Amino acid sequence: MASSNFVDYVKILCRSGKGGAGSLHFYRSKKTPKGGPDGGDGGRGGHIVLKGNAQLWTLLHLKYTKHVFAEDGENGGENRRTGANGKDVYIQVPVGTIVRDAESGEVEAEITRDGQEIVLMQGGRGGKGNDFFKSATNQAPKYAQPGEEGCEAWKILELKILADVGLVGFPNAGKSTLLSVVSAAKPEIANYPFTTLVPNLGMVSYRDGKSFVMADIPGIIEGASEGKGLGLRFLRHIERNAVLLFMASLEETEKSPGQQYAVLLEELRRYNPELLDKQRILAVTKSDLLDKKQLEKARKAVAREIPPDLPYVFISSVSGIGIDPLKDLLWQALNG
Repeated sequence: MASSNFVDYVKILCRSGKGGAGSLHFYRSKKTPKGGPDGGDGGRGGHIVLKGNAQLWTLLHLKYTKHVFAEDGENGGENRRTGANGKDVYIQVPVGTIVRDAESGEVEAEITRDGQEIVLMQGGRGGKGNDFFKSATNQAPKYAQPGEEGCEAWKILELKILADVGLVGFPNAGKSTLLSVVSAAKPEIANYPFTTLVPNLGMVSYRDGKSFVMADIPGIIEGASEGKGLGLRFLRHIERNAVLLFMASLEETEKSPGQQYAVLLEELRRYNPELLDKQRILAVTKSDLLDKKQLEKARKAVAREIPPDLPYVFISSVSGIGIDPLKDLLWQALNG
């Protein structure tokens, strides 16, 4: 995913169509100079419809679309002719998109599958013509309804990437390297913080032709839940992951793997406490940097510092240490 092409947030003004007015008309002909009412109903205004499209992975196509307006319904006509409905406008979005009201921030719609359609804003109803109002006691009504106004509001569209496993870690924890090793994804990798600027997805192959999707998001720093670093902007992408894979690096000197895990968990809690309900696994990365004695010491330290029910594994994406056991843990968590 090129950074210039990945857009996960847009704000657009939506307006559904106005309903057409009902017709106030009386039938007239040579033989019938004073015929009865025959005014038809107005057509409804066009809807604004959200539609899921699995072929899309970004909101880039909406980045420069500031206004989405549906057609108005046509007015009713003589001879009980109903006006045509306004044409609906379909907004194609990737699976995993939510829509919020720009003023209240309330979530109004959520697209979770391909082809799913949600009427985001309904068009105004067409007005009734005077033919609708005729009765035994009122055989010549001289009134008809105007069309109902459409709706207009600013909407915020946010994309939350759908993946089975989400990688959570500090910058330079080895998330992108792991993704490149276990999948065909080719994220940018370098030995400096914030190499990853946009989320990356990879399909991880497992045994017997099985597979699952892994998502790498930009590194989280302490204070990300308060807007520091890049983490706050992309934390929404792990809200849909079934399993969170925390990655703590042995290269980090200021904090032990257990302390790194605790800080990351606290940032998630501050951002959205519901994230703590997800299954969690800890991967201690860059294990190839330690010799056998140091590695054993690190294992004991990790076992002391983390909760006893947290599965963990020591890995090295460069040498391949622990990669298969990690896949086993992830598969068990996803299907257990």
